Amino acid sequence: MEKWILYAIISMAFAGFTSVIAKLGLVGISGDLGLAVRTCFVFAFVLIFASVVVPIDQVRSLSWRNLMWLGLSGVTTAGSWVFYYKAIKLGEVSTVALIDKASVVVALLLAWLLLGESLTPAKLLGGALMMGGLLVIARG
Repeated sequence: MEKWILYAIISMAFAGFTSVIAKLGLVGISGDLGLAVRTCFVFAFVLIFASVVVPIDQVRSLSWRNLMWLGLSGVTTAGSWVFYYKAIKLGEVSTVALIDKASVVVALLLAWLLLGESLTPAKLLGGALMMGGLLVIARG
């Protein structure tokens, strides 16, 4: 198995736990406060992690383009998280997480449009099946 596939599977497992754990952490507080607290922990963990594994010469090689695109990615991540936390505070985690994971379809289309990645029949079918599953679960 290629290393990136293993990383993706580990990411999937952590993401699944994240939603349920977050819902437990929101008892008695707003989703907005929960997100702020969680983000502080994420920031600290990622900063410590990067200080251990990122060579200093990589930090020196950051360009304005890197900062611009990664900054924009941070803004879109924050937007996603804000509304995700509002949704899990009010709704069922299983349904909210499923709707959130439909972002894969958005990523498929944007990767095709902006990055020139291939949009194969298998990817189109997989995306359609995901949207179909989303509709089935969201209505049930």
